[in-house]
Amino acid sequence: MLDVREWMTSLVRFVKRRRDPAVVHALRSAAAATIAYVIALRLSPEPAPLTAPLTALLVVQVTLYATLTNGIRRVNSVVAGVLVAIAFSLLVGLTWWSLALLILASLAVGHLVKVDEYVPEVAISAMLVLGVTTVGDTAWARVLETLIGAVVGLGFNLLFAPPVWVDEAGESIEGLARRVRQLMLRMGEEAAGRTPVERARQRLHEARQLDHDIVEVDAALRQAEDSLRLNPRVREGLLHRVVLRTGLDTLEICTVVLRVLARTFADLAKERDPEPLFGAQSGAAVDQLLSEIADAIVSFAVLVTAHVSQSAESAEERLASELRQAAATRDKLAQLLLEEVQRDARQWQLHGAVLTEVNRILDELDTEHRSRRLLEELDRTSQEQRERLPRLTKFQERVRRNRLAPARRSR
Repeated sequence: MLDVREWMTSLVRFVKRRRDPAVVHALRSAAAATIAYVIALRLSPEPAPLTAPLTALLVVQVTLYATLTNGIRRVNSVVAGVLVAIAFSLLVGLTWWSLALLILASLAVGHLVKVDEYVPEVAISAMLVLGVTTVGDTAWARVLETLIGAVVGLGFNLLFAPPVWVDEAGESIEGLARRVRQLMLRMGEEAAGRTPVERARQRLHEARQLDHDIVEVDAALRQAEDSLRLNPRVREGLLHRVVLRTGLDTLEICTVVLRVLARTFADLAKERDPEPLFGAQSGAAVDQLLSEIADAIVSFAVLVTAHVSQSAESAEERLASELRQAAATRDKLAQLLLEEVQRDARQWQLHGAVLTEVNRILDELDTEHRSRRLLEELDRTSQEQRERLPRLTKFQERVRRNRLAPARRSR
């Protein structure tokens, strides 16, 4: 039985490694480069046509959208560099001064053909070609190899569409929510008793560290958004992108407010030391409230990634229930803090700040607020797409009208 469990654990780890973007990109790049090399061996007069696999490596990307955008710019940069090298090889050959002129000319050409961040690759391609090319016929063979690699790289990603990285983005968002939850639980437990200043500052440092987690989640989300664009296997890609992006924006706001809340707790700990942050009843209410909000944040993350987990309805019901309970606890805490301030008004600003920050998180997690934000973002994105691609928008509207025409006539 133990051997079976170990085997299943190893299988799960292997599957996760296969879904890792770096592993997938490495395997796809190696396959495309090999295919390009085999084709170039038959078509190119060169005995070792390495420019073809080199171009294929540059073109193949993790997502189809990145292939069609970055890939085209990379092809332009390689072709431009090869053409510059051809001109130099026919005119002057390779010397120290011609190499300097080659680099300057290649960088200038790169800006002229608008390859953006791939301008240095124009010079790199030119130097590689000029270093092995001294005859015009051989230079034109390099151009042929470049075109072979470009076609193979683009065709490879079109025929074998890269994976959709929505699962990984959903896991990243849920992981961020769970880390936020753990920090809120610790803050709530410590607020119920005496919190040393050093420990409160440590919680503030942990809240600031969440910014690094958001950067990592944002990178995973951008990759997922690219994998949804122009992917024939995905329907309603725009909706998925907007749902994930608005969900991450909400979690980012919650982490910012949590950092402010941690700062308020640190100020309270400094002002009230060696006394507890709150009274006995108020501290217990703060602990309960942060625990309920922490659970709501995780439910919100599950709701955002519901197209992955297939649990949208239950997640929304659970989130609404947790928010109602948290709102009731907040009202109870507000009354307890009012009574506490009436007895001792020394830190009334900080007590009020706690309620303000808690209210902001609850408002951000509210389902009605999220629905309104989602609709606004969908309208904004659709409007930008219509302005950027008016012809494509008109074509889509014409196709939609043609689909609806038979149903209208039947009515």
